[in-house]
This record gives sequence, C-alpha cells and structure tokens, in this order.
Amino acid sequence: MKKIPVLLSSLAAAAILFSSCNNSKFEGYEMADNGLYYKFFKHDKDAPTAKEGDGLNIRYVIMNQKNDSIILDSKNASPDGSGYYNFGLTKSSFKGSLEDGMMMMAKGDSASFIFSADSFFLKTLHSNELPKQIKQGDHLKALLCVKEITGKTEVEAKQKKMKAEQMEAMKEMEVNEIPLRDKYISDNKVTAKPTASGLYYIETKKGTGSSPKETDIVKVHYTGKLLDGTIFDSSVGKEPIEFPLNQVIKGWTEGLQLMKKGGKANLIIPSSIGYGPQGGGPIPPFSTLLFEVELLDFKPAPAGGPQGAPQPH
Repeated sequence: MKKIPVLLSSLAAAAILFSSCNNSKFEGYEMADNGLYYKFFKHDKDAPTAKEGDGLNIRYVIMNQKNDSIILDSKNASPDGSGYYNFGLTKSSFKGSLEDGMMMMAKGDSASFIFSADSFFLKTLHSNELPKQIKQGDHLKALLCVKEITGKTEVEAKQKKMKAEQMEAMKEMEVNEIPLRDKYISDNKVTAKPTASGLYYIETKKGTGSSPKETDIVKVHYTGKLLDGTIFDSSVGKEPIEFPLNQVIKGWTEGLQLMKKGGKANLIIPSSIGYGPQGGGPIPPFSTLLFEVELLDFKPAPAGGPQGAPQPH
C-alpha cells in the first residue's frame, strides 16, 4: 500500500487549522451520537444535506487509520479520470457508517470520517472476510468532497428515462437483427439452409471419424465475430479452449455436434440460440454471431459429470 500523498490540498490545509474541544478518541475529530468520528474542513450549515436515495458526485479516499495506507481511491473508479464518482446514497449499512457521514454533508462540503473497518468490509462491502492488513477492531479514515447532490426524485426520473431509452434501443436491435442477418447472408452468398433452430452450418474442411455428443468435452480453436466483422473473442494464437459441450450457448452445442475431429466450419448463430436479448460482454443484445471453429479433439465427460470451463464468447 502506498502512503497517501498530498491529496486534496485544501483538505490538508484545513485539517491543520482544525481543532476540537471534545473528548474524542481521535484527535481533531468529534464523535456523533451514532459513534462516527468526523471533522469538517468546509461545511455549509445552511444548505440541505444528502439523504438516502440521493445521487452524490464525490471525490473520496479511504485509508487505514493506523498508517494512512490507501485502500480505496475514487480516481480508480472515476470514468472521466477526474477522481469524482457518481454514488447512489443507500441506507446506512451499520451504526456509524460512512453513509451516515455522507448524510451529514451538503453540496461543496469536505470532511473526514473515522469508522469501523470490519463493519465497513463485512457489512457495507459484503466481503466474506477482512483484508490481510485489517484486523478486527481497526478503523478506517475517509476523506470526502461533495461536488454535487442530485435529489432522489431527479435520480429516479433519470433512471426511468435511461431505462426507457435502453428498452427502445433493444427493441430497435431486435427489429434489425433479421434484416441485418439476411443482408449478410445475401452479401456473402451463403447457400446453406438454416436448421430448425435457425443455425447456419457451413463446413469449410471435412473432419474424420465420429461427431461429438452433447455430453462430451470438446477441444477447439475459434474466432467469434459480429456481423460487421468485429472480432470480439478468439483463441487463435493462444491455447485451444476445452469445455463441456452442453455448458455453452445452444448454437455451439448444436453446431459442434455436426462436426468431426479435425474439421472446420463457420457457424451463423441467431441471438435466439446465442446470447439473446441480454447480450454478454462485448456482444450487444439481439446479435447474430459468426464463429469460425476448428474441432481439434473431443472425449467423453469424466465420471461424476463434466467440470465447468470458460465459455467461448
């Protein structure tokens, strides 16, 4: 862990000037009724404070209170690199939590809070165990700056609008999938007929012997593309991938059962037997996919059932 550098210079300067007259466990901090230790560097007492359900645009650094080693820094989560992060303020995860501290802050405020480390990791972050450098009874220290507060009603309205826009975009993708697939088939002079499921199987190199069964484990090289030619995944130039054939998308399960060892084929897989309306990773919703597949080998699953493996996508 790195020691915290001079961060948020206005906070550091204000911290030097700050003093407290109460009997707090931590010098310079006051203790709230809920057990949270706090000190403000800048505080607008007349401005409304954040509430549960509000959206906060904040800069934060969370450190081990004992040695100021950084544990979390919003610079690592900030999409634009500014260090500010949009955070939805939820119900307090424990008495004296960091959420409780945020609810003390107004727009433009900057403050520091000290709170229970084990409660933060186990209750706020829902971790299964504490990090090695954290012991039960330890405390964390957070530096926070609130740039903006968006009210709960406005947050919900924005979320509703975003959801509606996403639904509209998905409908458009759904409507466009068949015309785009038909155009690809026409432009590339695909003569193969689809199976009952909609799969197009195009053999490019004949294999030998028998074909794998649905329960077999197959070993393949593959390249996956979108209809526009964008490669979203490939094993070529790497180790081949091995996986149970009945634990992948339906288009793969069906298509590879048509192949023989050593054979190669192109699969045109509609979203209905691919990644469906949700898509996956780099694959948009309602995407017809193109796979170039080489079946290197296959074998029966071991006794007790096949083991899970990374799914090609």
